[in-house]
Amino acid sequence: MLVASPVSFEGINRSDLPALSNAGRIEQAGSEGVDVGSIRKMRMKLNKPIQLLAISAASLLAAAFLSACATLTVDFVYVTCAKAAGPNNYGEVNVFEINSQSGRMRQIPTSPFFSGGRNPVADVVSADQGTLYVVNRDDNTIVQFTIGTDGKLYPQNTVNTPGIFPIAVGASKGFLFVADTYMPLPTCSPASPCSGSVAVFPILTAQQAGALKPAQIANTLGPAVGNTAISANYWPLTLTGGAAADVIVPTAINVASSGSYVYVSGYDANTSLGYVFGFAPGSDGTLSALPGFPVQVGAHPSAIASDSSGAYLYVTDSVQDVAYGFQIAGGALIPLSGSPYATGSQPSAMVLDATAKYAIVANTQDSNVTVYSLNAGSLSKLGTYTTGTQPVAIGIDPSLNQYVFTANFLGNNVSGFQLNPSDGSLLNSQFSPSASNPNPTAVAAITHNGNKK
Repeated sequence: MLVASPVSFEGINRSDLPALSNAGRIEQAGSEGVDVGSIRKMRMKLNKPIQLLAISAASLLAAAFLSACATLTVDFVYVTCAKAAGPNNYGEVNVFEINSQSGRMRQIPTSPFFSGGRNPVADVVSADQGTLYVVNRDDNTIVQFTIGTDGKLYPQNTVNTPGIFPIAVGASKGFLFVADTYMPLPTCSPASPCSGSVAVFPILTAQQAGALKPAQIANTLGPAVGNTAISANYWPLTLTGGAAADVIVPTAINVASSGSYVYVSGYDANTSLGYVFGFAPGSDGTLSALPGFPVQVGAHPSAIASDSSGAYLYVTDSVQDVAYGFQIAGGALIPLSGSPYATGSQPSAMVLDATAKYAIVANTQDSNVTVYSLNAGSLSKLGTYTTGTQPVAIGIDPSLNQYVFTANFLGNNVSGFQLNPSDGSLLNSQFSPSASNPNPTAVAAITHNGNKK
């Protein structure tokens, strides 16, 4: 990289530069009877082009420097932060850029941005990486932000979720899936809880959104999809038989196999048993329960993740301190060899790299992450690495599949690591951890200018 050294003209009038630089020579010429005025004119004529050339060269070098540095940003990471700020007590979204050489994470100059609601707990990007959706729990809203080429956020639309207290979100190419803590029933409240539910919103194409009145932009959310079976716009997360009245509390949602299946984890508040609910979305977004679901899994599922090919599904349990692994076969879940796999204390989030070679679990109580290798889906522990205090969310950069980051709720920061593709070891990124606004809760990332490995 070329760096242009700055030229200082401090204390000097630019119009005096030719005279100052040639003062001695002009004085000598005058003593020899030479026309000093002619020399001055000639020097000034020669010096002006030289000055312009020098300034132009310096400008080009500076431009090259700025351009080269700009291309070092390979990803933008969006971190929701729950602590109230501003006159409306909204949460905030920190926007970090990742440096391709060092992995350093630093906030862009205009960060943070208001989340558009109170207590943001989840976020996800659209398939084309042009839109960020932020879930604000206390306002029961989803706020749509357009993402600029420089990573900035521009609020567009706000929709209400059908249920109460949305807690998790996932997206496919055409639909957004949201898990609400409670169904929208008159009798449901924190004092008198009922089971949670799932809602589906169409993600409109540019043509569909443009046909609305007034016209909207691409990735606008359409009205929640209707569930004709109960004449509502949500799907209850309930058990059958003697447990039909039990309260199911959803904890996480995952969209697997490019949208072919949707899995929701939760636990029974009456029996302390964990479950995974499985659905197959139709072409219109309508959900159909997969045969054999819900599946009983652990005691308190806390996170759910799948590999990029949709072949494997993993569910962490924050009470048992394990991760359950399954093979996805036509939507059904088949336990993997060796499952469940030991984690640290209170695993809260999990991510798999794009090659499905490694899985990484964030352990909230231990304030660390555990790295595993994958062999036919089965997990083998490789190592543990310290994060900031209480990591609650984890992600990996989509550009290089190389930089891992965690949102640390009590640390009020974001930890960054570089993943070694050969052995799965993690190395702290430069200047990690990076300060965030208080109480970060979730992470989502996009590539910079479509730069994807």
